Amino acid sequence: MNANELRSKYIEFFKSKNHVEISGQSLIPENDPSVLFTTAGMHPLVPYLLGEKHPAGTRLTDYQKCIRTGDIDEVGDPSHLTCFEMLGNWSLGDYFKKDSIAYSYEFLTSKDWLALDPRKISVTVFAGDDKAPRDEEAAEVWKSVGMPEDKIAYLPASDNWWAAGPTGPCGPDTEIFYWVGEGLPPAGSNKGTDSANWMEIWNNVFMQFNRIDEKTLEPLPKKNVDTGMGLERTNCILQGKTSVYLTEVFQPIIQKIGELAGGYVYGTDEEKDKSVRIIADHSRSSVFILGDQKGVTPDRVGAGYVLRRLIRRAVRHGMKLGIDKDFMAEVAAVVVENFKNAYPELEQNSAKVYKELTAEEAKFRQTLKKGEAEFQKMLPNLMKNPKKIISGKVAYNLYETYGYPLELTQELGAENGFTVDVEGFKEAERKHQEASKTAEAGKAKGGLTEQSDVTTKYHTATHLLQQALVNVLGNQVAQKGSNITNERMRFDFTFERPMTPEEIKQVEAIVNEKIKEDLPVTMEVMPLADAQAAGARALFTNKYGEDVMVYTVGRDVKNDWFSKEVCGGPHVQHTAQIGEFKIEKEQSSSAGVRRIRATISGGLPLDKN
Repeated sequence: MNANELRSKYIEFFKSKNHVEISGQSLIPENDPSVLFTTAGMHPLVPYLLGEKHPAGTRLTDYQKCIRTGDIDEVGDPSHLTCFEMLGNWSLGDYFKKDSIAYSYEFLTSKDWLALDPRKISVTVFAGDDKAPRDEEAAEVWKSVGMPEDKIAYLPASDNWWAAGPTGPCGPDTEIFYWVGEGLPPAGSNKGTDSANWMEIWNNVFMQFNRIDEKTLEPLPKKNVDTGMGLERTNCILQGKTSVYLTEVFQPIIQKIGELAGGYVYGTDEEKDKSVRIIADHSRSSVFILGDQKGVTPDRVGAGYVLRRLIRRAVRHGMKLGIDKDFMAEVAAVVVENFKNAYPELEQNSAKVYKELTAEEAKFRQTLKKGEAEFQKMLPNLMKNPKKIISGKVAYNLYETYGYPLELTQELGAENGFTVDVEGFKEAERKHQEASKTAEAGKAKGGLTEQSDVTTKYHTATHLLQQALVNVLGNQVAQKGSNITNERMRFDFTFERPMTPEEIKQVEAIVNEKIKEDLPVTMEVMPLADAQAAGARALFTNKYGEDVMVYTVGRDVKNDWFSKEVCGGPHVQHTAQIGEFKIEKEQSSSAGVRRIRATISGGLPLDKN
């Protein structure tokens, strides 16, 4: 079974259990400043896990592309990935632990589905602590489907408890592992007794509590199930491979890299293999980010900075393999071909992908030249050092400021009789990473973000802003993304030139006029085709596969409305709740895309019924 077949099987199975297939969403989270990318399949479903009604119902399934950036530096070993696919199914107040576990076990072990050996499966459940009891319910369900007791490991909250943050929805989870050791697992072997030989393939999260404070949990009236299966890992196991890089997901990419590297054959040199794996993962990640519906471009901050880092790290390892020409676009073409059926947007946006990769690769090669020039400027002072040692701090500054790799600093140093304090470099790098993680910790809160009254007001304001932009600038305007915090909103849209001061004032005036009119905001659920026929804007029409929620701002949803959009919420009930709208800045975001930053103040309180 290959990855395409696994994707199809998974969706087919859950459809047979009365789940509705929904479309995977953008890699760039909508209105969520807590993370740079969609990090899990549940991320686009946040509003519905928090209680909003999903137009497709209470049983859902999909496949979702994800990016996790926390371990970019670990990518290069046989298992770590930056970009991966998650297969998911959800129950929104419908079934709970019994059916969730039974479905997972049936899909994994039934001869009609994956037919994995039950003897090679083990699970973990929550061991309990002073805040919540041991999850005997999940353990008993596992026993009832045939899981031997010695294959059930009871692990602490650090392993088997999921939480939205310090407060809010939370609950135990149960993780499913497959044996990757030799032969069959010995008696008593499970994740708790032998973590090295068990690979996690699936996680079922049971949201059953609401955390009021650090010590207080209360049962949720509506319990949800959120599950995720890693496609690449499961595909690897199904094929009996020892690494995800040996499957058809990566092999065509790896073969192309080998061809570009003068015919290198993967598997013949571990150091070169590591570079090949880095290029394969990072090129795939870059294509998925650039080819996304809301694809970002290389930048100095945020998601664009991560993309730039991925591209440049791949280019650097291409240089280590002896690839002395621009090559990323050639590798990207293989990625697009390999994934275009599952993700058609990659082929649709391929011209942009190749253009951006080639431009960033050329910039990086220029950066390397600048780094070398900077080194030459420093050389006279370095020559005064009788020990002929380049400090780790200096080497790391070249890397952090100019993107100049440590290995090249070592080469340049050696040519001039210097060595580099590698341990000092690693220490400077460690301090930088710790500072970055501390900064990120304030942003990442487990995936579910607070939907405050202020962010709700900002979200509705984006609807008014987009229609006002269309009214002033014309129908070429289309939303390319938005980002909302409690302090401001950011709205990206297609437009080829800077707005004039008069246009900015005109747009601002229209939005404030509609706010002062106190127009009602109405939500309807209907098929996408009906929504479009009614005049609703649908940002990504190829990514909707079910009934959609349509929000209309106006006195009459059919004959007297200002804005009508397909959207997932949250929204105010009437526009006077938004407050005064002010455009603070209009600037370029990327080629052909402009960015507006705006604030709101005041406004009526939101209805709480």
